[in-house]
Amino acid sequence: MVDGTCTDAFEPLRGLLAGNLASGADVGAAVAVVHDGEVVADLWGGEARPGVPWTRDTLVQVWSVTKTMAALTVLTLVERGEVDLDAPVATCWPAFAAHGKDGVTVGQLLGHTSGLPGWTRTVTVEDILDVETSAGWLAQEEPWYEPGSAPAYQILDHGHLVDGVVRGATGRSLAEVFRDDVAGPLGADVHLGVPEDRLDDCADLRPPPAGGVDLGALPADHFLLRTIANPFLTMPVCNGEAWRRGTTAAAGGHASALGVARAQAVVSHGGELDSTRLLSPETIERALAVQADGVDLVLSVPLTFGAGWALPTPSAPAVPDGRVLWWTGYGGAIVVNDLDRRTTIAYTPNQLVTHMVSSPRTDAYVRTALACLEAR
Repeated sequence: MVDGTCTDAFEPLRGLLAGNLASGADVGAAVAVVHDGEVVADLWGGEARPGVPWTRDTLVQVWSVTKTMAALTVLTLVERGEVDLDAPVATCWPAFAAHGKDGVTVGQLLGHTSGLPGWTRTVTVEDILDVETSAGWLAQEEPWYEPGSAPAYQILDHGHLVDGVVRGATGRSLAEVFRDDVAGPLGADVHLGVPEDRLDDCADLRPPPAGGVDLGALPADHFLLRTIANPFLTMPVCNGEAWRRGTTAAAGGHASALGVARAQAVVSHGGELDSTRLLSPETIERALAVQADGVDLVLSVPLTFGAGWALPTPSAPAVPDGRVLWWTGYGGAIVVNDLDRRTTIAYTPNQLVTHMVSSPRTDAYVRTALACLEAR
């Protein structure tokens, strides 16, 4: 059964969710679309946990969709003149200049070309939950490759890097600035650190089916092996209170689909949503400037990154061409901001599938939402 509402044109999206829940492709999930200032779809269904139904208030870990919230936070500071995308990271985070990183710009860092896709030292989950300390370790790292020369997806450390920028510019953590200056004003149910009174709203993640990426086939020094397992995020870890309460902004954000869509719709709507303006159109255009383009050294697929979001790429065939800022999360969550159509699409599942950049289930939600939009 699918709950929630949608306009008549988006009934096919309801049907897709219902079909996936019936087949088991989704166990619990939500999908939301904001178009031209209107919530045209806010749908959910299935189970958050065994025996516990998914509701309007259910939160689920959205993995790397969290990175788009970090990007939105930085753009908000760019709008205020507190951060400059073209300036070296070391301008606001002096320690980052160590070992030849003094020329790495904030834009390059947001575009996954900082030269630091992970930690060289072995780190634990407990280590990375101490964001300030483990960000300090990154500042003292030598680059793994020449910064700016290629994308190398900052799979687990991206939020720490952005936190270093935000903390240096404002004296507040990334999580604090996002909560108080972005999610709060927009009324977006997205959390970098789930409040204690919302822990019962969290859906449990379910692991993907066996198979997928054959990590054993990769050379021992491949960047994916050096990052994805340092530390390795297991389902018991992600479904635990310590992780949910943590503020790791690479993968640890928890949200409803409507929360993701509301937060990110400020991007697709020219910087303003429901009379709340965070950005100017000019600042949003800065995010569209290409920071990295080529085969990603971690994910091994061609990607094009702007400042904090990916841009359309053949490796994600459902994402439309044009002025689009998007990104996805391990297992299938996604947000797509189409600036020309003034539309944001968000999908948030708890059943993970083999998905790094794209997969058939996620692609179907994006394609169906876009088809519904065209049929209006």
